[in-house]
Amino acid sequence: MKKSLPLTAMALLLSACASTPAPPEWQSQAFAALGSYTSAYLNGNSRVADLEFARAQAEIARTGRPDLMARVELLRCATQVASLDLTPCAGYQTLAGDAPLAEQAYASFISGKWRGLDAAQLPRQYQALVQQTQTQAAKNDGAVAMATTPGHSKLHQIQDPLARLVAAGALIQREPLAITDIDLAVETASSQGWRRPLLAWLGVQLKHMQTAGKQDGAAGVQRRIDIVLQKH
Repeated sequence: MKKSLPLTAMALLLSACASTPAPPEWQSQAFAALGSYTSAYLNGNSRVADLEFARAQAEIARTGRPDLMARVELLRCATQVASLDLTPCAGYQTLAGDAPLAEQAYASFISGKWRGLDAAQLPRQYQALVQQTQTQAAKNDGAVAMATTPGHSKLHQIQDPLARLVAAGALIQREPLAITDIDLAVETASSQGWRRPLLAWLGVQLKHMQTAGKQDGAAGVQRRIDIVLQKH
């Protein structure tokens, strides 16, 4: 199933929608709030995002189910990782003991802790990327560390835009990204009009250009940043 966990989490909350009788009110209300949260956060509207996430939490709290609350906290953390907000996932950590194995694996994934991670526990679209990285890490174990150019990853194989950005944010916590992957993240956010992750990834792209001494490229990236900022 080619969906990122944020989308999957929302779908699971509405798993009864296609059946009769109609699903409980909390499911539809939580689903709507989570959708609004994700949209507002990616567009850079923190005030609305906070309000909508609190609304989703309130609806889920009505069930008294810590496993669902843990899933929703992961949704928030994954969306932040897509925008390179890499602060610890504190809300999830308080509920981690009640989270199913798949959610525990996903928590490790989005925090870049892939060593020993069972890729089979992740959504299918992430598995090839994790396996590729784990295989390369195993080859490097015991070898003398050398400065190398990052290789092209399997990010481009992830079709869902948000899932791709989540994966890029997770991967960059482990290793430097190839410029092709940085460019892919920038254009993914740009094509969706997601202001927050676009600015974050343009910042990574700008730093890469500056470090490489590509002044013309850096100037072009800065112009894109200025456009996004002046229209906000």
